[in-house]
Amino acid sequence: MRKLQYLFMALAALCFASPAFAQGSSAAMSMAPIGAGIGMGIAAGFCGVGEGKAVGSACEALARNPGYRAGILMFLVLGLAFIESLTLFTLVVIFVKIY
Repeated sequence: MRKLQYLFMALAALCFASPAFAQGSSAAMSMAPIGAGIGMGIAAGFCGVGEGKAVGSACEALARNPGYRAGILMFLVLGLAFIESLTLFTLVVIFVKIY
């Protein structure tokens, strides 16, 4: 419980400190590319986790019912395409926001 309290206190301090950074001079470096890189890393990482779970579930389904191979593979490929499109949409949003 104590760690959770420290976490919320740190988040509150970061939220209240952000307006101070909003008044930066023109010489200050923009933090947008750094945030974009972190966002893309998070999106790619979680999409990789999702793809791993999807492939693992498809392998388990094939092991349980090998006769339904064509249907399982069709849904697997469709699901992987949707998961991968989330990463690509994140990349497009980053390019639109940064440039």
